[in-house]
Amino acid sequence: MSLNALIAFYESLTEDSIARMPAFYAEDATFTDPFNDVRGVPAIQRIFRHMFRQVDRPRFVVLEKVADAEGAVLVWAFHFRFRRSGPDEVIRGVSHLKFDDDGRVNFHRDYWDAAGELYSKLPGIKVLMGLLRRKLAA
Repeated sequence: MSLNALIAFYESLTEDSIARMPAFYAEDATFTDPFNDVRGVPAIQRIFRHMFRQVDRPRFVVLEKVADAEGAVLVWAFHFRFRRSGPDEVIRGVSHLKFDDDGRVNFHRDYWDAAGELYSKLPGIKVLMGLLRRKLAA
């Protein structure tokens, strides 16, 4: 598996293509993000299927990559729209990946700011986050 193939997989991800994840992930791979910490391809697939049920038009765009034979760091933008309505939204983050001897991902950790990138966009919470930011800003 090449890093470019993995990037292409994520940039063209659909609910149906999640079934192809075992080609890119080791059977016992771990996945961690601000809301999840799971092991195994079926658990990772559940997270991405859940994503398709929670938001409209989810789409990843990889903006930068830094890699060697053992792993990679991907800088990405996640585009989506909340189910009920509203404008298109973007969450920016970074994925730290490690590869096994077969070149498949065995460690995937996503880093992104849940408060600044997600909570602050939710109706109701958006107002509270704005007040908190103003209060805490230097």
